[in-house]
Amino acid sequence: MKLLILDAGHCLSLALVRASSRRSDTQLVIQPSNRVTRETLEELEPDALIIPPLSRPFSVPPAAVGEHADAVTACMEACGEAGVPLVWCVSDQLYEDGHVSPIDEHVVPAPRDEGLRRLVEVGDRIRAELPHHLIVRLGPLFALEGSHAWLSELVDTLVAGGMVRAEADVILCPTSADSVAMALIGMLHQQASGADAWGSYHLAGVEPVSAYTFVSNVRTQLSTCLEGRGQDIALGEVKALSHHHDQPLRRVLNCRRVLDVFGVHQKPWRLEVGRMLDLWCRAQEDDSTTDEPTDEGKSPA
Repeated sequence: MKLLILDAGHCLSLALVRASSRRSDTQLVIQPSNRVTRETLEELEPDALIIPPLSRPFSVPPAAVGEHADAVTACMEACGEAGVPLVWCVSDQLYEDGHVSPIDEHVVPAPRDEGLRRLVEVGDRIRAELPHHLIVRLGPLFALEGSHAWLSELVDTLVAGGMVRAEADVILCPTSADSVAMALIGMLHQQASGADAWGSYHLAGVEPVSAYTFVSNVRTQLSTCLEGRGQDIALGEVKALSHHHDQPLRRVLNCRRVLDVFGVHQKPWRLEVGRMLDLWCRAQEDDSTTDEPTDEGKSPA
């Protein structure tokens, strides 16, 4: 199976590269751009086009949201003309006001923000015009590398001694980019084998938590990891923010459909964070070993 991935530096694109490298049945073509033309699709003949998400549309300028919407629209039109299935990953932040109970796939977001409404309109067009599409709504992505890689941003700030501020009253489901990559490849292989289960799906990590709890857990696991390797680093602090004084805003995705249709299980974010931080600490040790002078490089006594 050949997949065309846009936005080469995105954390999900990098995760897809890692996931495909462990398989012999998946070929990736990566493009740095966030757009593709019909001519390119007809030349490459991919089995699907994957567009990584604008992970935190709340945190970017409105112009960036509009540009992303324009790019996805252009890709949708190109896919329609070339007959290529489209996979568009979107942020759970489109559910701007959240919901008291887990949000099902059939619930179309209805945000008040103009930029978010633009993204919803793009999704409406995809559902109306492209029969072969997957719209995959994701919990907040985290990874160690790439753009939109929440975890790497947290680690860099904490190791530098900076303070991290996070909402204590926004409940979400942190989601490993690696787990999403494995799920997407598995879903598309099933589609190629005749599953014919196109539509909208939710994919998020296990265990809803506040953003503050997630960041605090990252700090605790990072501290434990560093101490276990004999590294004494004074990490920055985590400060709780509160914006919803009456009751917490819950943005929890119900992922039952992706389990029922494709057999995709949610990954526990705590285990994924621990695995990634262990990799990060090992990488730091390797860098330190590389930087140490060899016997040949030492000055004679």
